[in-house]
Amino acid sequence: MKAVILNKNGKLEDGFAEQPKPKSNEVLIHIKASGFNPIDYQMLENELERKLISSPILGRELSGIVVDKGSGVTEFNIGDEVYCGSGSMGSNGTYAEYIAVPEAIVSFKPKNISFEQAAAIPSAGLTSLQIFNRLKLNPENTILVTGAAGGVGSFLIKLLLAHNIRQITATVGSEENRQSLLKLGLKEHQIINYKEENLVGNIVKTNNNQPFEYGIDLVGNYMSEVTAEVLKINGNYVDVTALVTKEAHEILFNKGTLIMNISNYTYGMIKKYEYYKNSLLEIKRLIENETILPPQHKIIGNLSLETVLKAHSLLKNNQTQGHKLIMKH
Repeated sequence: MKAVILNKNGKLEDGFAEQPKPKSNEVLIHIKASGFNPIDYQMLENELERKLISSPILGRELSGIVVDKGSGVTEFNIGDEVYCGSGSMGSNGTYAEYIAVPEAIVSFKPKNISFEQAAAIPSAGLTSLQIFNRLKLNPENTILVTGAAGGVGSFLIKLLLAHNIRQITATVGSEENRQSLLKLGLKEHQIINYKEENLVGNIVKTNNNQPFEYGIDLVGNYMSEVTAEVLKINGNYVDVTALVTKEAHEILFNKGTLIMNISNYTYGMIKKYEYYKNSLLEIKRLIENETILPPQHKIIGNLSLETVLKAHSLLKNNQTQGHKLIMKH
């Protein structure tokens, strides 16, 4: 099968790999579309992420059609349209024509959207749904979301608004991103550009000059310090990046903050595969009954090295403009 492969020198190249055969508990999926994530290029550059490489074929989320299945598979049939966050649980990554994955992590695709739209969901959808479910928020809560126009942020904003949770302040870094959040339903006064002066003051001002109960930090580094500054005593800091600075950690400790770490990797580590399936089925239900809309996406090209490198560059330079980047297969 055709694939984009990581060679022995750590460089990506166009190539061919053997088509995987499904094990007894696996389905073989002919990939129709796949999504790009920052971890894709981070695996090539960062020692911590490099440890997660389980195949010379990268890529972690997909939609497609079941074309073969193992003898123990009971839920799916040949021809079923599915989507999945394969992570490192598949026979290979998603920069390929086919992938074999455990049926336990696969969900039927939402019927009312395209393969490209479906491939844009798993990573951001699983992360934002985990945040939403674990926080158990209510309409009275005050919430700061940093990096709100990205894949996770925009999906989370949709979930919050759909459940009538509206006391939200969001940070963005560009006019395009501000516009994308206005389209989702936030108001002008709820959106702050993190590049402006007096950032902490501007953020607190949106909350009637009161500190926030919840800080959902999707950026880390300097923004972890800003988030820590604007939280109330015994507030809640949600860490999605593992990029909390020493200074931020000190502020959070002194404020007696409850820190919640968000990771989809956790459930694969303990083989709790139903987490993936159940979350994707929940998102399928929300999309099919139009409680939320699928993410905005942008098709970068067809399965090729050129498409992969272009997508990695856009992600790295923060040029996605709030769109999930997709490769057609």
